Amino acid sequence: MIRITEQESKYNDIDKMSVLEILKDINEEDKLVPQAVEKVIPQIEKLATAVADRMAKGGRLFYIGAGTSGRLGVVDASECPPTFGVPFDWVVGIIAGGDIAIRKAVENAEDDVAQAWVDLQEYSINEKDCLIGLAASGTTPYVIGGLNTARKNGILTGCIVCNEGGPIAAESDYPVEVVVGPEFLTGSTRMKSGTAQKLVLNMLSTTVMIKLGRVRGNKMVDMQLTNDKLVDRGTQMVMHELNIDYDKAADLLLRYGSVRKAVEAGQNL
Repeated sequence: MIRITEQESKYNDIDKMSVLEILKDINEEDKLVPQAVEKVIPQIEKLATAVADRMAKGGRLFYIGAGTSGRLGVVDASECPPTFGVPFDWVVGIIAGGDIAIRKAVENAEDDVAQAWVDLQEYSINEKDCLIGLAASGTTPYVIGGLNTARKNGILTGCIVCNEGGPIAAESDYPVEVVVGPEFLTGSTRMKSGTAQKLVLNMLSTTVMIKLGRVRGNKMVDMQLTNDKLVDRGTQMVMHELNIDYDKAADLLLRYGSVRKAVEAGQNL
């Protein structure tokens, strides 16, 4: 397959550019990313709908990937519990090479076609669950193997890739192929490709959590109150919902532990 992500940058002699020229040209390329994402919203819609349906029936969401893609999956998964108050095992991000690979590249980890399924077994993944493969290239063996075995076991599969027609998309029930074009720095898929994957992950997990009832109006009513800023934000939400003063709202919030529970309690007073 032709991998657009590996094609030559359209910018030459970038090592001779001024700082301003480099920044402006990177920015010009970055502007293309949301346009590419917009083109595949129908693909994202199908994936998000399918994942929400599975999770509403008790399933979980897993991400697998290597390098930048794997790290992005881990980030998205790790942000779901504090943002939406869901259990830590509802959304799980797995990176080739294990957690050490989040900070340090693990040699050849992405080339093991069997390891992803081994990693997934630690979580007892089953036919109720969803598995999304993340790979800018669309050809990472670790991801291909995980998706292939998952499909054989009745697990819903999807992917977020930045090349069309690759083997990862072929192993996915719901592929999302965001083609952002060659990178400013040839082959550096942590740039536009990584940005595209991050945007799609934001759209996917947020949409799924909204459909699972984890948002009220436009508020994160189940967010974890892990610092003073979030306690203040939650207090403001309770004030707005109940039309009460700050001190009363703070008291309700701290007494019941979440915006949702505080509002429900306040409505019943």
